[in-house]
Amino acid sequence: MNTFPLFFKLEDRKVLIVGGGDVALRKADLLSRAGAAITILAPSISTEIQALLSHTKYKAKHELIYENYNKAYMTGARVIIAATDDETLNHQVHADASELNIPVNVVDTPHLCDFIFPAIVDRNPIVIGISSNGKAPVLARLLRARLETLIPQGYGKLAKLAGEFRSEVKTKIPTLTGRRQFWERAFEGKVSQLMFAGNEKEAAAQLQADLDNTASAINEKNTADNTSTESQTVKNTMGEVYIVGAGPGDPELLTFKALRLMQQADIVYYDALVSPQVLDLCRRDADKVFVGKHAVAQLGINELLVNSAKEGRRVVRLKGGDPFIFGRGGEEIESLRAHDLPYQVVPGITAANAAASYAGIPLTHRDHSQSVRFVTGFLKAGAPNSNFKSFLNTDETVVFYMGLHSLARLTTGLIDAGRSSDTPIAIVSNASMPNQQVLTGTLESIVAQQEQAQLPTPALLIMGDVVSLHDDLAWYHVDNEQRNQNAAHTNDNWLRGGKAAATKNPTSQQAHALSMVANLAPADDGLEQLVIG
Repeated sequence: MNTFPLFFKLEDRKVLIVGGGDVALRKADLLSRAGAAITILAPSISTEIQALLSHTKYKAKHELIYENYNKAYMTGARVIIAATDDETLNHQVHADASELNIPVNVVDTPHLCDFIFPAIVDRNPIVIGISSNGKAPVLARLLRARLETLIPQGYGKLAKLAGEFRSEVKTKIPTLTGRRQFWERAFEGKVSQLMFAGNEKEAAAQLQADLDNTASAINEKNTADNTSTESQTVKNTMGEVYIVGAGPGDPELLTFKALRLMQQADIVYYDALVSPQVLDLCRRDADKVFVGKHAVAQLGINELLVNSAKEGRRVVRLKGGDPFIFGRGGEEIESLRAHDLPYQVVPGITAANAAASYAGIPLTHRDHSQSVRFVTGFLKAGAPNSNFKSFLNTDETVVFYMGLHSLARLTTGLIDAGRSSDTPIAIVSNASMPNQQVLTGTLESIVAQQEQAQLPTPALLIMGDVVSLHDDLAWYHVDNEQRNQNAAHTNDNWLRGGKAAATKNPTSQQAHALSMVANLAPADDGLEQLVIG
């Protein structure tokens, strides 16, 4: 971080603004909302500033001084803003404030600023500040506008309600974990729904009822668990497990639900395919435990999930890709069901979709592939998948997971089973990540190409005629020079689709497209009818 975000408490504190024009008006407007006692110092002060400061509920504490700048007016100021178009004067204000150790902001001059005005999303008492450290203020404002649409006004009222109940909740729920879980239920459940709907009284009544029920349950459990020891700790209630698909690695491909549950986790069990960027989005104070298959066996992972949930913790099992596509999510759920533990499953973008999309290889295409199949290179207990005769359909795309280490066995087995040695195949490594690499070839050539290229894992294989579209459709990490080279490698047909497309009949497809256009046009628009014989 180039600057550290802090929130100044300015209510009833003097803020000196040197300048009386439009820039000073904008700063005075913001600061007046925080209850600051604003002093405007300038020989000429705009009527807009006069109107602003005379119509606020704090007007009695504001002051307008129609004089040239004088250092003496800095006395007692909490912060100072230089908002003039006089560069020499701005430097003087900065020097004087620095000498007095008073934080100063010289508008639009980052190197003369001790603090920066962020773009603000105001949901009082919730306040969000966004700063680009003076590098791109317009971008910061655009981000603020986006957040404004995502954060309902009701969040401010919800925060105020929580503030009213905070002391009572602390008294009735003795543990930190219990209080956090109570507030999470309130902020995500019926209380928040009522508040967002404008039913403030009903929301307060619901929160009180939830608190009373929670306190009653704690007291009953204390009574039931009491022993001769007076200080008996309250046992945690049953936790919950979230089986979350982390996607291929790019954190922007996470779902909203995945991110929300990751932020609630008490503990996160993650595997080797979860990128550091995704893991960093989990709750900061959650325990994070690596359970890659070479570190912990699947039965051990199942036991960890069960034990953590029984301890009352909210558990996130973070899995690369999608939990139900070669992610063993089904096995973990079977274990949770056997122990009557609650769980949720959040799908993620599986590696096949990500690798194909980011490599410019459509998994299906009307001219190349009418179906797609996801296949694992290895079965349970590490046995290789050798069912090669089921992969001979040339109108189908086949994606092999965990196939890179058995590439030679797969390609040889497919050719021996009857698949053409000219069948296109691609290796996509680190799909969607900045270090993504794509290697294309044929069943006959790809092993030698990989021996030279040495693309690393994680990687998967895509086999089928759609691979021939890569050169023309690749977009990720492809510069203009590479695009031109790729285009030169593609046969010159109407789809620019490579060998497979060259065997199609472009005339009939063009006729179909043109007839669709003609059918969309009104009958009386005067267009000539196009006929292709």
